[in-house]
Amino acid sequence: MASTREIDARGAFCPGPLMELLAAIKEVEVGDSLEVLSTDKGSADDIPEWARKVGHEVVETREENGVYHVIIRKTK
Repeated sequence: MASTREIDARGAFCPGPLMELLAAIKEVEVGDSLEVLSTDKGSADDIPEWARKVGHEVVETREENGVYHVIIRKTK
C-alpha cells in the first residue's frame, strides 16, 4: 500500500529542500509519495522541475500561509 512521507524543510533555502527530497526518495518504495514543506518559494518551481526531469510524478504544488507544499510520487 502506498504511503506519504512528509519532509519538513521550512526555514531551509535552496538547494536544501531539494537535497532533503533527494535523500528521502531513496528510502521510499515506488508508488509512495513525498510531501515537501518549504518556505523557500524557489522550491515550488525547482522540485517539480527536478521530478519531471528524472521521471517522477508531480502530484500537487500549492501555497498555504507562506508554506509551499510540493507532493511528488516516486515512479521508478
